[in-house]
Amino acid sequence: MGKDLAIDTFSIEDRTRYRQKVRRCLDVLALMLNDVAFDTENRMTGLEIEINLMDEDAEPAMRNAEILANLADPTFQPELGQFNLELNARPRPISGDGFADYESDLIERLGRADDRAAKSDSTIVLIGSLPTLTRDHLVLGNLSPNERYRALNAQMLGARGEQFHIDIRGVERLQAANDSIATEAACTSVQFHMQVPPDRFAAQWNASQAVAGAEVAIGANSPFLHGRRLWAETRIALFEQATDTRPDELKAQGVRPRVWFGDGWITTVFDLFEENVRYFPPLLPILDDEDPVAVLRAGGVPRLGELRLHNGTVYRWNRPVYDVTAGRPHLRVENRVMPSGPTVVDMLANAAFYFGVTRQLSEEERPIWSQLSFAVAEANFHAGARYGIGATLRWPRLGEVRVVDLVRRELLPRAYAGLDKFGVAPRHRDRLLEIIEARCRTGRNGATWQTEAVRHAQRVRGLDRAAALHDMLLRYVALQNTNEPVHTWPIE
Repeated sequence: MGKDLAIDTFSIEDRTRYRQKVRRCLDVLALMLNDVAFDTENRMTGLEIEINLMDEDAEPAMRNAEILANLADPTFQPELGQFNLELNARPRPISGDGFADYESDLIERLGRADDRAAKSDSTIVLIGSLPTLTRDHLVLGNLSPNERYRALNAQMLGARGEQFHIDIRGVERLQAANDSIATEAACTSVQFHMQVPPDRFAAQWNASQAVAGAEVAIGANSPFLHGRRLWAETRIALFEQATDTRPDELKAQGVRPRVWFGDGWITTVFDLFEENVRYFPPLLPILDDEDPVAVLRAGGVPRLGELRLHNGTVYRWNRPVYDVTAGRPHLRVENRVMPSGPTVVDMLANAAFYFGVTRQLSEEERPIWSQLSFAVAEANFHAGARYGIGATLRWPRLGEVRVVDLVRRELLPRAYAGLDKFGVAPRHRDRLLEIIEARCRTGRNGATWQTEAVRHAQRVRGLDRAAALHDMLLRYVALQNTNEPVHTWPIE
């Protein structure tokens, strides 16, 4: 979302100049897409992993600042809550041994972070939502001491004009309210980045939207919040509600939410950036010194800072990214669907499935989005998040189909084919995609393991819900450290 901020209030003049500058950036992007050579040679990928911190009692540990100071590693950054960190893995291709390179690098870096966390009486946890969080933890005072977050909180709360309300109806129901964006800190994800040539961007984004429901269903890992069992991937519903800047009147008028699945299939990446500018007022109107028109006329590559910052405050589940590396512009699809955890190998299996299936679907002669309505894709996404690996989705030629059958019959073969197109070594391809197949075969992912472990602790061991959640989380962390995939974890 851009650099740290030194201010948290903005004048009318700031907003006016910023709007003008964003539109100028958008015009320049349109010119660049027609005339400038984007990087089309590299199929680089990236991973951003959000991390929770807990203490020895499985309670959230508000210690990210001291842990980051001890780490002194720029690949780790603070996240919204003081109990959050983010690891930005070094971008790399997944061809050959790329996934093995990711795995060894992530295990080494996370291990070092856990070692430093231990010196602060903390442990790192890879999970979609920390199940021992309570409302008392999600307060303004527990935001990370970063001006960016304070400014964002002030602007989002000002735009809404009232408290943020949460009403999630799942297996159980949760109703809550908060006078800050702190609830968003309960949502911890892993984001997959895929560099795509401009002429292939629309197909990659459309494919990502089409499979989002199946993707989140098989990787769900967030069944509990504030002691309640809600959705298999509660993080989806929570993030949509915790960042909704619309009062009821604007909702009734059909104003789009900032956490957004989208309006429809696209034909060019420009569609997404233009929609972001057209539909969403700026939250952080910070002006860059760059004149993008002058830079482009001089033969340079503009950073388009205002457009990028604005783009970072519209939370699409599949987000377009414009960036410049080594003087060359490129485009990426940022897939924001998946929760963090349970293990490094589980996250890489999710990544392999996503990269593979979307590559294949995006290059098929008859595209899936010509057969699947956008409304059905969105309904699939929320069904996958709500019911997880037990979800039933709709798919062309199959009608209503269990997600485990859809993945095994239709999507896994495409994932294998897509990874072959990337040149992934067969041993890594097979190992990771077999984890996805095994989840479908056993019906167990992170969400089902968590719910079964809590149920066992309550029914067999006689613990109440709060004690069962703490007990489950301590066992979860011990099993996470083995890096064995979650479908193999024992319940007892």
